[in-house]
Amino acid sequence: MILSETVNVAFSSIRANKLRSLLTMLGIIIGVGAVIAMVALGTGAQKAVGDRINALGANLFTVQPGQSNFGRPGVANEQRISLTTADAKALERDATVLAHVLPELARPLQVKFGNLNVNVNIVGTVPEYAEVRTYDLIAGKMFTKGDDAARARVAVLGADVPKQLNANGTAMIGQTILIRGIQFEVIGVLGAKGSQGWFNPDEQVLIPLSTAQYRIFGTDRLRSIAVQVKEGVALDAGIVDVERVLRREHKIRPGGENDFSIRNPADIAATQQAATQILGVLLLSIAGVSLVVGGIGIMNIMLVSVTERTREIGIRKALGATKMTILLQFLIEALVLCITGGLIGILLGVGIATVLSKAFGWNTLVSLSSIAIAFGFSAAVGLVFGILPARKAAALDPIVALRYE
Repeated sequence: MILSETVNVAFSSIRANKLRSLLTMLGIIIGVGAVIAMVALGTGAQKAVGDRINALGANLFTVQPGQSNFGRPGVANEQRISLTTADAKALERDATVLAHVLPELARPLQVKFGNLNVNVNIVGTVPEYAEVRTYDLIAGKMFTKGDDAARARVAVLGADVPKQLNANGTAMIGQTILIRGIQFEVIGVLGAKGSQGWFNPDEQVLIPLSTAQYRIFGTDRLRSIAVQVKEGVALDAGIVDVERVLRREHKIRPGGENDFSIRNPADIAATQQAATQILGVLLLSIAGVSLVVGGIGIMNIMLVSVTERTREIGIRKALGATKMTILLQFLIEALVLCITGGLIGILLGVGIATVLSKAFGWNTLVSLSSIAIAFGFSAAVGLVFGILPARKAAALDPIVALRYE
């Protein structure tokens, strides 16, 4: 029997048992769909972590106030040590591998525009803030060093602030808002970055550092200092440079603990990605088990099919069908079931990933590599689990098969 006739016989057998074929494919469909969806979730989560780190700025880390204990550890006399504008100036002056130092003096305050008001973060900082933090200005401009030196009452709005004030961002340029009852002219509006966990960078108002220190907050205590190292310099070298300067400024003796903390986004990202990878491998393993179970189901059904069609096999062998012909027929049936189930599973997996993304806002990313792997694995399952039933059918003695009832 030629190959085309063998294929036709295999497809005829599948069509003759549509419901059984569909139930047989179900394990493969679920397995492949689960693989696609799980890989999409894992890849999307890793991409989201990378995007958040890139949104913070390249080669950037943050210095924050630490704590110092006077007396026994854990007692109530724990004090929070402050970072000040003097610390930021010392870093600008004495550090050797830093490109930019961004002091941030921040506090949530009421912002009023017309008869509306919102509570947002007011951030006093330097003009380089937008460039280093990779913000785009969609309208207006950033304040300048001259504005900072003059303690000018100018403000740059985050992307969501105009919406909260029921206003158009571009139309607000040149308008006046009130911060703590003090008039500020809006000179710019930042592009959207999106929420980053508990912190939303689009819900803040930037003002010059000196203006914040002397006109709004009345203090030089900073929330944090963002530091960007020079291009080509490792973050670790920048961290050592910052520690050297700040330990000297805070008069910390050799061997003493830092009274400030340094947060490296790269370390946080590596930890999050490692956790995401572990979860992804776990989910992928579960999906792989379901594929194997589906393959066992196919083998079981094919063995039943061989038993049911024993007389048919005997007749075909008596008419001249070779062992290879019978082997190919049953192997093709198993492969068709697995590959068809794999194709349906791919559509199911892509659909699940799309629904999770749109309905729940989860980060998903369906890659061609995951589709290729899932499809290849489904074909391999059909080949591996189809061989035993096919060999059993091919090995039947035609005389015994013809006598089978």
